[in-house]
Amino acid sequence: MIDNEDCVEIDVTRLVVRKRGAGKPLLILHDELGFPGWMQWNDVLGESREQIVPLQPGFGHSEHLDWLRDYRDLAAYYARFVRQLGAPVDVIGFSAGGYLAAEMAAIDPGLFDKIALVGPLGVRPAHGEIYDFLAVTARTHVAATVSKQDAPEFSKIYGGKMGPEQFMLFEAARAETSRLGWQPFMFDPSLPALLKGVTNETLIIRGTDDLICPLGCVEAYESALPNATISSIEGVGHRPEIEDPDAFIRLVRNFLS
Repeated sequence: MIDNEDCVEIDVTRLVVRKRGAGKPLLILHDELGFPGWMQWNDVLGESREQIVPLQPGFGHSEHLDWLRDYRDLAAYYARFVRQLGAPVDVIGFSAGGYLAAEMAAIDPGLFDKIALVGPLGVRPAHGEIYDFLAVTARTHVAATVSKQDAPEFSKIYGGKMGPEQFMLFEAARAETSRLGWQPFMFDPSLPALLKGVTNETLIIRGTDDLICPLGCVEAYESALPNATISSIEGVGHRPEIEDPDAFIRLVRNFLS
């Protein structure tokens, strides 16, 4: 399967973008730990969709942008990218990437057709608390994202000894996340009110054992978004696409089709 990496110019900045597959564009917004690489679910969707993954500024080879101060700034920056790409597109946002997708939809619902949010942060939980992953080590943070550390793809991507290069990438990602989402921690108090006008069909996916995104976050999104549906995957944590890829693929394919 064709795997490309492009560098897209947005004004005077450059955004690194990974692409795979062919067909109708599907924007994928990675989580606060960065893009983990192509996985089983990407292989399946890549048979019919062109998957487009921008590497967030400050992550990987995308340049750091000092003027980005919060997720709404980042959403406005990404909105320009999507307009250059050719809006509207379908989008899947994971964790902080779900937060970003929601901010983008609040800015301009016309950026998207269908919206899928996976364990999304970004709103104050109706009950419970967002896990403070910046108060723990990167290794503890990674371990907390799953309930099944023996899941094959988790071992493939995150297993074994964390080498210096991987450690530096994780810590750079966490530093950028703390800069954008430190206070209030990983939510925007005004976002639920702004989402009331977003009528796009939205699927919210959450693992029943998710330690990072409490059920209260998902319920707050459901209350804010007029056309949202929650689908839970039993027995998995914050990374359902890794822990139960078959169930995740079924949900996403049915939704996008």
